[in-house]
Amino acid sequence: MAIVKFTFEDPNIPPKELEASLGDNISELADDNDIHINHNCGRVCACSTCHVYIEEGEDSLPEISDREEDFIDRALDPRIESRLACQCIIQEDDAVIEVLVPDQTRIIGHEH
Repeated sequence: MAIVKFTFEDPNIPPKELEASLGDNISELADDNDIHINHNCGRVCACSTCHVYIEEGEDSLPEISDREEDFIDRALDPRIESRLACQCIIQEDDAVIEVLVPDQTRIIGHEH
């Protein structure tokens, strides 16, 4: 099983560590475990609202595409470790991935 460790810019949200399987999507994993990450486009790489920072485990995810990179450029505070959670599919069964979730109150998105 892979391990995904979520931490949050919002200091009021405690860290959460989850087990995940090969092929799991970080955005869906978050949603299934009551972790709020906006995803206005329905997880089809057509916006930047699911922007997160992958602080560890980038090698266990697919390489960033040109399309994803274009949308990350539109996100708030993009960094070298920025990814769209909807495009982060776990590709290694023994992965350890650390995800920093930006403060979602700063992102215009729907509540789900």
